[in-house]
Amino acid sequence: MSQERIIQVEKEILSKNDAYAAENRRYFAGQGIFALNFVSSPGSGKTSLLVRTIRELKDRMTINVIEGDQQTSNDAARIRESGARAIQINTGKGCHLDAHMVGHAVEDLAPEPGSALFIENVGNLVCPAAFDLGEAYKVVVLSVTEGEDKPLKYPDMFSAADLMILNKADLLPHLDFNIELCITNALCVNPRLHSLIVSARTGEGMEAFYGWLEASAARSKVV
Repeated sequence: MSQERIIQVEKEILSKNDAYAAENRRYFAGQGIFALNFVSSPGSGKTSLLVRTIRELKDRMTINVIEGDQQTSNDAARIRESGARAIQINTGKGCHLDAHMVGHAVEDLAPEPGSALFIENVGNLVCPAAFDLGEAYKVVVLSVTEGEDKPLKYPDMFSAADLMILNKADLLPHLDFNIELCITNALCVNPRLHSLIVSARTGEGMEAFYGWLEASAARSKVV
């Protein structure tokens, strides 16, 4: 295809996705459901972060999860073991979730009114940036085992995100990762980006995330 035709097809795909995302957003708003889209590269610790969050917040809020992976239902099984309901979406050769997939998953999952919905996207810092799922916020998880320049290498994702979680902080004593430089790089791409430093393994910094989560959920419902 010509470059012009490629651009036209891409615009058509994104326009259709945005319409489905708007439907999802209206449904979430009508049901008082607080939806978050978690994105990252593979191995950042997204699932471990969600498992710990569910276990420690299950008495404070109801959480349901949509899991996105190309294959297997391993992560959905881990989420269910933590005490939350979860549904798996396998994208096959697809590199991201889209709003239509999420809409169908929500129909099957039927999250409770007033609950939180965590959408764990396919591990990929490129494609998921372009696809609105109808979420209230996009949360990008970056592990400290990755480079400080990730926000500069993948600017679309960090520009689209509302919160950056730097995970695996317990490994910092063994690494040369420069937190200040990473946050500076992220703010160069997105000056409104909030950052939190956590360890899903030890629990370090997780209360700050829970505080952000609860405050954002309350603010979203007021809006």
